[in-house]
Amino acid sequence: MSETIPIKPLGEIAPACVDENGKLSGFVHSIETGAAVDGPGMRFVLFVSGCQFRCLYCHNPDTWKMRNGKLMSVDEVLKEIGKYANFLRFAGGVTISGGEPLMQAHYVGEIFYRVKTELKLHTALDTQGFLAAHLEDEWFDNVDLVLLDIKQFNPEKYERLTGKPLQPTLDFAERLTRMGKKMWIRYVLVPGWTDDYDDVEKLAEYLTTLKGIERVEVLPFHKMGEHKWEELGLDYELTNVPPPSQELIERVRNQFRARGFFVC
Repeated sequence: MSETIPIKPLGEIAPACVDENGKLSGFVHSIETGAAVDGPGMRFVLFVSGCQFRCLYCHNPDTWKMRNGKLMSVDEVLKEIGKYANFLRFAGGVTISGGEPLMQAHYVGEIFYRVKTELKLHTALDTQGFLAAHLEDEWFDNVDLVLLDIKQFNPEKYERLTGKPLQPTLDFAERLTRMGKKMWIRYVLVPGWTDDYDDVEKLAEYLTTLKGIERVEVLPFHKMGEHKWEELGLDYELTNVPPPSQELIERVRNQFRARGFFVC
């Protein structure tokens, strides 16, 4: 049996959870076995439940409540990943997304530890980093790549958009630089919310102060999750917001390219 990572209280992060058999477990929203957009190559993506953000454009509001997910032990997750390990070893790797994975840091950290030590796979963490201050640097030893969501660079607009302050995410970005971690920056382009020219310019300039950024992803806003808001009885504020035009998408991408970033 593999050695497990230490379990300790982590403030806002959910306490460690065990199933009826005493196995370290967590709540999983869904699994995707052939994802091509959540890290390099083909990915096994584990979407865990629970998120403290309330982003207005969220397309998975059904992930907000942790216990809405399916309880799975770490052993069960590793068994599922193991079915694809030989392929993933040369084709891609494993990404843990959400929801917000750091809400279940004990569970996610143990999965990353075992994926690296037992399956020898590339690992990626998709996060906005808000809770990272509760974790020691060593927690990230088994994370090869961080897909970091920076949702706006204007602090007031950020909080209006997400319900949370911006600074913890920027602190995490700077910490990743100090740790020498590779990053992909993700920026969702929402007309009227994240498309202001000066806001994008300031973010692009800020990113030049960081190290380890392999690419910037400008992700066009869509409303494919709007029906979930309706099903949950939630008010979807962006009903009348159109997707960004191709011209707008290229303008924003070019703002990042002008700073020397690889942008897609």
